[in-house]
Amino acid sequence: MSKLVINSYDEFEAHVGQVIGTSDWLEVPQERINLFADATLDHQWIHVDQERAAQGPFGQTIVHGYLTLSLLPYLWQQIIEVNNLKMMVNYGMDKMKFGQAVLSGQRVRLVATLQSVANLRGICRIEVKFTIEIEGAKKPALSGVATFLYHFN
Repeated sequence: MSKLVINSYDEFEAHVGQVIGTSDWLEVPQERINLFADATLDHQWIHVDQERAAQGPFGQTIVHGYLTLSLLPYLWQQIIEVNNLKMMVNYGMDKMKFGQAVLSGQRVRLVATLQSVANLRGICRIEVKFTIEIEGAKKPALSGVATFLYHFN
C-alpha cells in the first residue's frame, strides 16, 4: 500500500473531500486488550475475563472502545506521510460514535477522508473524517472527525 505524501499546505488542500486512504487490517488480540486494561486501570470483565465474557452478551471478550480509538495514530501513519514538519499535534475529536463492539481477535482498519483544511497563521489544521471498520462487519467500530495541526517548517 502506498502512502499519500504531503509536503505543504497546498498539497493538503488539493485532497479536500477525497478519501485519502485505507490502512492495512490490524488484529486486536486478547494480549493487547489485557495490556490496555493494565495501562488504563480499566479491568472491566467484558474486556479481560474470558470465562465470564463467554457467558456475556457477545460470547467472548471485547476490545475497549478507547483502545480502538487509540489505534487511530498507528493506522493514520499507514495512510499518510507529511514532510517538512516542525511537529504535528492531535488537536481534537468531534462527532465520535462507537458503532459496534470489536471482538477479541477481530481485525480493524482505518478509512480516512480529508474533510477540511485551514491555514491558521502558518499552521495547517486538517479535519479528517475517520471510520474504523471491522473486517466482515456492516457497521463500523468507530467513526468521527479527528483534527490535526501540522506545523510546517
